Amino acid sequence: MAAKDSAMASAGPLFTTLSVPKAADVLAADVRERILSGELAEGSALPSERQLVEQTGLSRATVREALRILTVEKLLRIRPGRGGGAFVHRPDHESLASTVQLVIRGQHIRLDALHETREAVEPACAALAAGRRTDAHLGELDAAQNELMDAGAEDDVPRFLRANVRWHSVVARASGNELLIGFMNALARSIYTATDIDRFLDDDIRRTTARAHARVARAIRDRDSAAAKRRMERHVCAFARAAEHIDRRELLDLGNDSREPLR
Repeated sequence: MAAKDSAMASAGPLFTTLSVPKAADVLAADVRERILSGELAEGSALPSERQLVEQTGLSRATVREALRILTVEKLLRIRPGRGGGAFVHRPDHESLASTVQLVIRGQHIRLDALHETREAVEPACAALAAGRRTDAHLGELDAAQNELMDAGAEDDVPRFLRANVRWHSVVARASGNELLIGFMNALARSIYTATDIDRFLDDDIRRTTARAHARVARAIRDRDSAAAKRRMERHVCAFARAAEHIDRRELLDLGNDSREPLR
């Protein structure tokens, strides 16, 4: 036993296997941090590939791999041709909406869970919108509402639905909260895509929707946060009950959708 201990001592200390990050990952991490910290402004151009190779001492293949990583993360936009290159894109509510939609699809989120989330989030959007809305937001609400009513009168369900989604998008944007805007955009798009709304959006439901919108918009216009929250909560809960009654599918079907997205 003593001989064994002596042999181990003479061998010296033991080290574990080290994992060395790839050079492309190191460069991507450096650029990522500069973008997220604000050092690199939205829309600013990165040095060309040749300049990055010269400045970093890395190979062209390594630089290209780092740029590819950041492009996939949507932190860079690549413009081809003369005057093109890699341009900074800082994450915004659209970035969040895309990520949330991927989670919804990847985790096969149930439709009732989606409605529950909307019931929790959208009344808060309406309350904030009442305190932060601008005249421009009110104009957009009116325009979406007018289109919704025209589409309902013409029995144009697809157009009605697009106007409905835009109306809810305006309420979210009027909240001024980037996180809520992103969540609401993802929820509205997913519900719109997944639900067989043609089966239950009859004349009565369309009229009820238009009246509910008018009441919420009135509270937002009057800067009455409590009323806006209460009326929006009543509206989205009623919509969820109608969806649950008519469309009893448990899982979302969110394949590639070509219908018009939120604006």
